[in-house]
Amino acid sequence: MRSIWKGAITFGLVNVPVKVYSATEDHDVPMHQVHDADGGRIRYQRICEIDGEVVEFSHIQKAYDDGDRTVVITPDDLASLPVEQNREIDVVEFVPSDQVDPIMYERSYYLEPDSRSPKAYVLLRETLQQTDRTAIVKFAIRQKMRLAALRVKGDVLVLQTLLWGDEVREANFKSLNEKVDISEKELKMSSSLVKSFESDFTPENFTDEYQEQLRKLIDAKLEQGEAIDKEKTFGETADEADGGEVLDLMEALRRSVERNRSSKKDDAAPADAGDDEPPAEDKKDGKGKKKGGGKGKKAASEGAEEPAETAPKRKRASA
Repeated sequence: MRSIWKGAITFGLVNVPVKVYSATEDHDVPMHQVHDADGGRIRYQRICEIDGEVVEFSHIQKAYDDGDRTVVITPDDLASLPVEQNREIDVVEFVPSDQVDPIMYERSYYLEPDSRSPKAYVLLRETLQQTDRTAIVKFAIRQKMRLAALRVKGDVLVLQTLLWGDEVREANFKSLNEKVDISEKELKMSSSLVKSFESDFTPENFTDEYQEQLRKLIDAKLEQGEAIDKEKTFGETADEADGGEVLDLMEALRRSVERNRSSKKDDAAPADAGDDEPPAEDKKDGKGKKKGGGKGKKAASEGAEEPAETAPKRKRASA
């Protein structure tokens, strides 16, 4: 895993040199576009509208058009901006962690200490944990000024870029202005359904079923050709299993609670047997067989991107 950016977290006169790594990656099955008639790959070209020639990417520049004039902005122009030359992640304020609305989160990055001693890094990490605060920071990366939240995940500082306030739309739906009567019975049944689903969140227990089924589809087509046996490949679909039955709200809640409770009882059956279960040699006709199986954890490798090396300019205290 290679860093994509180098700089330093700064607050007051404290300087914490860090390397930045992308914390997430895309697991989607890669696909491309083809011509349906012959399977030929579809390619895209950058063509100049004046001379009609194909333009190499190395000869393409950014520009701004105000309607009358066009101003070309070169990489050197962008590099000359003061914020581009600043390699500091400036802490603006420390806020209660629960005040950062999750809707504002964008991308996540891991920060690694980039100095001989990680003392300043560890001190900042421990301070954030003990005070239950999140640092709101500003920094420039890839030709953009970013607002971000700096928090702790395990032993690592995590930088999560945030949307700017004016990038989050206000939700104002007329349908929610209508008065809706919720009965006590409906609320009680709904609460029972929530309780039946209560659990601790374990990300490793969840998988992307769409990508898994897409892989199955690709493998089936590679093996069987275009006319695949869908029932053999995917088994019985949800629509076929449910029969498309339409239920009213209360009946749907009731059945959902019963089905989930029944499912949890089946899963807990082996654990409930305890010491009352007879020894294996006393069992007859295969009774008392324990159910096995568990969901394995998926390992994810991090995406690699080229580092950009620049040291912070301002003199600050660092450890």
